[in-house]
Amino acid sequence: MDPHDEVETDRLEMLALAFREQLLACLEECARGRRGLFSGFDRLSGEVDGGEWPEAERLRELALALQGVFAQQGRQISLCDEFLDLCSIHGESDPGERWLAKAFLERIERGEVGTKQEGERRP
Repeated sequence: MDPHDEVETDRLEMLALAFREQLLACLEECARGRRGLFSGFDRLSGEVDGGEWPEAERLRELALALQGVFAQQGRQISLCDEFLDLCSIHGESDPGERWLAKAFLERIERGEVGTKQEGERRP
């Protein structure tokens, strides 16, 4: 492996670790009732958030950026992929941010992030 590639890989891993740490902190806060992690759109009032949780906005932006950088290298970052999938849930079937945060935290703690849900597994 080229030494430049190793340095780049190390940097990406450090960014992924920083993302994970920030995500966990935000998920814990969201699970305690803070709103705005998965979207800057307040679904109850129908209005765009005025930036009340800037860390959440930066986390969503970082997830998109990391996803793109990893994809350029032919790699996948499951934590970002699943977080962004959760950010896309809107409408009547939306279970609520607090529930999403708790469920996502539990999956991360069990080491299930990046794996298919039980009902989605194929024989």
